[in-house]
Amino acid sequence: MSRENIDSSGFELWLHDLSIDPATRVAGAILIISGSALGAMLGVLLMAADPADIMGQIDNEQSSDDVDGLVISSLENNTGGDPIMGVLVELLNEDRTLISSDITDSGGRFNIEDVPRRSSILYVQHPDNKTVEILLVPGDHSQIPVTLIPGDGLIGPIDMRGESDLSESVFVGLFVAAVTLITGLAGIVGGLEVYNGDKYRRSWWLTFLGLFSRGMIFIGPLLILLGLGLMYMTRDQFTDYNLSGD
Repeated sequence: MSRENIDSSGFELWLHDLSIDPATRVAGAILIISGSALGAMLGVLLMAADPADIMGQIDNEQSSDDVDGLVISSLENNTGGDPIMGVLVELLNEDRTLISSDITDSGGRFNIEDVPRRSSILYVQHPDNKTVEILLVPGDHSQIPVTLIPGDGLIGPIDMRGESDLSESVFVGLFVAAVTLITGLAGIVGGLEVYNGDKYRRSWWLTFLGLFSRGMIFIGPLLILLGLGLMYMTRDQFTDYNLSGD
């Protein structure tokens, strides 16, 4: 027998010894539980921010926020759509008294910082272009796009109040946190099933769900995948696997 065949046979015997050793299955269970626990902790951290506080800030008129936006030229005949520098952007109270103002930079961007979160008027004027009025609540939109059209007169008022997507963002964040926590807990239960060595298919599905918990981005899923590999290697140790003859 050649040295290569001896080495191959030795490796196969080593794998066989691992597959019948209960310690291999236990090691897989520990990896699965560890990776899933990271995901469950991530879910808890994501849910740690109190949504009531966030919504309270949205509804509290005494709080403050920033108004950020971009001023561009209108698109006509495949030309335009360029940022405009030097545009005066004013934020006014509903009685048209000035709150604060800014002038767009070379990229057409403006930023009006730390203004009250209440119904306000964004007033944008520039020579040779129509003036634009936008009704808004500072902080409801991450970016306010303003398009200037050549000519005289006024565009608006454009009412952007009530279009805030912050409450939807809170809901999506809570949904993602809940899914992360639930899948992390499912993975932990799957790891315990692997440790007990009774239900192979149930262990596999619960562990597979644990992959979606994303503990530390890739570390948790990597640990779970390694655990799944050891679990598959020791599948003959599971009671129902032997009974079903899979």
